[in-house]
Amino acid sequence: MRKAGKWVVVVALVGVLCCCAGALGAQNAGSAEWPNYGNDPGGMRYSPLTQIDRKNVSKLKVAWVFHTGETSDGSGDRRRSGFETTPILVDGTLYLTTPFNRVIALDPITGIQRWAYDPAIDLTQEYGDGLINRGVATWVEASQPAGKPCHRRIFEATLDARLIALDAATGRPCSDFGGGSISLRDVPRYLPGRYHMTSPPAVIDDLVVVGSAINDNERVDMPSGVVRAYDARTGALRWSWDPIPGNHPAASSEKAWITGAANAWSVMSVDPERDLVFVPTGSASPDYYGGLRPGDNKWANSVVALRAKTGELAWGFQLVHHDLWDYDSASPPLLATLTHDGKKVPVVIQGNKTGMLYVLNRDTGVPVFPVEERPVPQSDVPGEVTSPTQPFPVAPPSLAPQTLTAAQAWGPTATDREFCRDAIAKLRNQGVFTPPSIQGTLAVPGNVGGMNWSGYAFDPAQNLLVVNTNNLPARVRLIPQDKVKDNKDDGDLARQQGAPYAMIRRFLQSPSDLPCGAPPWGTLAAIDMTEGKIRWQVPLGSMQDFGGAHAAVPAGSISLGGPIVTAGGLIFIAGTTDSHIRAFDTETGKELWQAELPASGNATPMTYSAGPGHKQFVVVAAGGHRAIPEERLGDALVAYTLP
Repeated sequence: MRKAGKWVVVVALVGVLCCCAGALGAQNAGSAEWPNYGNDPGGMRYSPLTQIDRKNVSKLKVAWVFHTGETSDGSGDRRRSGFETTPILVDGTLYLTTPFNRVIALDPITGIQRWAYDPAIDLTQEYGDGLINRGVATWVEASQPAGKPCHRRIFEATLDARLIALDAATGRPCSDFGGGSISLRDVPRYLPGRYHMTSPPAVIDDLVVVGSAINDNERVDMPSGVVRAYDARTGALRWSWDPIPGNHPAASSEKAWITGAANAWSVMSVDPERDLVFVPTGSASPDYYGGLRPGDNKWANSVVALRAKTGELAWGFQLVHHDLWDYDSASPPLLATLTHDGKKVPVVIQGNKTGMLYVLNRDTGVPVFPVEERPVPQSDVPGEVTSPTQPFPVAPPSLAPQTLTAAQAWGPTATDREFCRDAIAKLRNQGVFTPPSIQGTLAVPGNVGGMNWSGYAFDPAQNLLVVNTNNLPARVRLIPQDKVKDNKDDGDLARQQGAPYAMIRRFLQSPSDLPCGAPPWGTLAAIDMTEGKIRWQVPLGSMQDFGGAHAAVPAGSISLGGPIVTAGGLIFIAGTTDSHIRAFDTETGKELWQAELPASGNATPMTYSAGPGHKQFVVVAAGGHRAIPEERLGDALVAYTLP
């Protein structure tokens, strides 16, 4: 593993980088900043910049590299780290977070550090997501003049469950905000480490809204997945909303629910004009057995719209009823305006790990493209009551395979193929939504997706949604608690304490370590959102060297880290296991440029212009993946520009 270096900056200036920062806003042609995780508050990840375009993108070179000096290989008493931040750029400064929750401010032209703040979190806790953080949010105190302390604030939600407010100019804590930070631990059934934060907060008006990450599969009664809003000035709690108010009689039974989670661990979006916060929620606990949480478990596995001023539910749409597969709404909701049936329609677009994409009216939650409730396979596990139907969009089509037969088993050698055929043949296998079983079930797609937290980007000029998806089937088996000691299966064993069954899960891989499903194992697609049809879909990256040397392997890699699009006709994306960042033509899906990163870039890039010449930069974090021990770790934030 690569050793963590000192906190140093390696600056490689290519040409003369004379730049400055401009104003921000995703749809303003003169804008140059990137003020939110997804650029605009609705998370389109679209930049109007055109300096880098189809004709010159192949000339991109490294402008600078910043090293955080922070990696953890998972040895000793620390979890493994991943560098998943997407920086923001406001007021001429770049702000990012590190795996250890330090907040760092950089010069956007040179990558030289301006300040750093260390919240000194406990690195030894059992953070189920490892040591990661995906970024910060910002807010301006309009009643204070520029130059006053904490006129602009930077907010970070930490792994040890704190919300921190920093002065953007100096990095000093804002003392009027609870002394600089407030505790987020006051939730039902709080468990240190198991309850943590990995995504940036959402900011709307004078509110800072936070969700939470909660460890999967540990026990039935995990902490509450409550979503909360705090006053951006004082840190006072303004409202809270619980997706599944716990331990109450279910509608169909006098028996009380026993559950937790259904938490919003991914990135939220906001619509200030409509006073709405859009929240993607995950599964109730435990993920793979729901006998103690009867019914649909609303609003787990959903996208919901909350009134920003009060936290009241405006509407909700559930993507998976009574989840038994860890099919979270992991992708951030994306807000856009589409032309549908000749009318302009404001929508929220929400993807799911199933590979399905839902397009909903932003005001009502009613599907813009029809959604059908279709019968699905039912559970044969004693005590489990499966939802009889699940919601399937008529359009767009699923972006990932949802079936895999033994005859379709793949492998680079005859031995691999035979192994995969035998493994699939032994499993209960009726396609997507086949329930977990004591026999063992094939989960297609697996819990990595489909669509994961990588999300998607929207090109408003072409009405195109750009999405990266995974195709990584998994084997899931429930084990009666009194039989756990006899288990000989290889995989991740989860006790699911309080449930009658533990669970063991592993991705379906041949002896070569490559997936048993046919490639590509990862794709990049563009969806025409006017018609709900796939315009193009191409393999993304390569797994040629995954798990060791192989004979020639078809293209397509699993990826975690999403795309951005620019008015220059380009898509920028990293996230693949082969440690590259790439640029694609938005219209055709043709790959136009790639560059090798110091480690895989499991993060969403961003872009901005800076300096008197308004030079455009593309920036991505390269840290390796926290869940793939074979991957090398990194600590580099890499910026590219034209020479």
